Amino acid sequence: MSTTARAPKGEVVRNPTRSGFKFALRFTAAGKRRYQTLGSPEEGWSETRAQRELERVLASVLEGAWQPYVPQAQEQTFHEFASAWFESIKKQIRPGTALDYENQLRVHLLPFFKGHLLSQITVAEVDRYRETKIGEGVLGATSINKTITRLGQILEVAVERELIARNPAKVGGKRRKAPAVKPARAYLDRAEQIVALLDAAGQLDAERTAPLARRALLATITFAGLRISELIALDWRDVDLAAGRLRVRQSKTDAGVRYVDLLPVLASELRALKATRKPKQGDPVFPSAVGTRLDRNRVLKRVLGGAVARADEQLAKDGLTALPEGLTLHALRRTFASLLIAVGKDHAYVMRQMGHTSPTMTLGLYAQVMDTAEANRKALRALVDGGYLAVAGSGSDLSVTDSPATAQEVSAESAN
Repeated sequence: MSTTARAPKGEVVRNPTRSGFKFALRFTAAGKRRYQTLGSPEEGWSETRAQRELERVLASVLEGAWQPYVPQAQEQTFHEFASAWFESIKKQIRPGTALDYENQLRVHLLPFFKGHLLSQITVAEVDRYRETKIGEGVLGATSINKTITRLGQILEVAVERELIARNPAKVGGKRRKAPAVKPARAYLDRAEQIVALLDAAGQLDAERTAPLARRALLATITFAGLRISELIALDWRDVDLAAGRLRVRQSKTDAGVRYVDLLPVLASELRALKATRKPKQGDPVFPSAVGTRLDRNRVLKRVLGGAVARADEQLAKDGLTALPEGLTLHALRRTFASLLIAVGKDHAYVMRQMGHTSPTMTLGLYAQVMDTAEANRKALRALVDGGYLAVAGSGSDLSVTDSPATAQEVSAESAN
């Protein structure tokens, strides 16, 4: 029984250069993808001539006589090759990504490698580039590694085109990269810090005419661990005060669509807010001043930023430690995970409340170590259970009462 060899396939492509383009062939031979540069129109190449060359090459592949093409032209420098590579891909990526790539090339990679021939970029040179960037102290490890990734992306194309034998930026994997330094993650680790932040937000609520419900908003992130996108999308129909839980209907992950149990302190905050606002079921829990969905940047600057500044002022007057630097909305989400663990909740429960699929993420990234002093643990448990905590003066202890009522509830009840 005779078989017929499958005809090889290929195509003529145009490879952009700084001055125009060159014709090239892309085809498969000996089970590998091949790329063969021909020449530019200025060098006498045309579409017709390139097609004839493709037919000749495919015929030699079918006959088993094809040999890799050895270019006669001078080897390209990294500057030439990288510039052509960028021109060929910049219209295929987002404008912001293109600007990022251009900056990495123009400011970092080209000044170092521009005089190198492609074959002169060795593993040792990649390591020298990395150490040079670390020594300059301008870029952090993450940014340095992004430029090395870009270098590897460019050189990978050179490997595919058989211009170099291997990609030195990818040899050894992580050994080519700058060692990452884990950033210190801010969070609130003591009951007095949480109380100071919420009290400051409550003061701003009382002083400002815009009905932003700053205290209840920050309490919801701190005591329910919502992401900012989840908080903005939260409607009153999602808050079941009778059942003691709220529903997250919109999240960035499937696991994020979940029910979160309302800690007594948060149930009190939301009950008071609902009594004051008397909202409809479909209303946002935390609308803007004009009733629309809040903007996340406004929440960060106007709500959290203002509350942190006010809290630090009061803590300074009381002779207490200021809130951690770099406190963000996500830091309050981290505080929630740490708070649950500090008051004795098991890891599986914390994972479900956070909307995670892996306990590794919950414990590794989010569950920080709360202040382990027994007085602080007692204060945290009292706070979670709805007790009112007062921070009074320099060096004084937290005063914990059994009353679950918040200042908002007292105000709401008086109004009724």
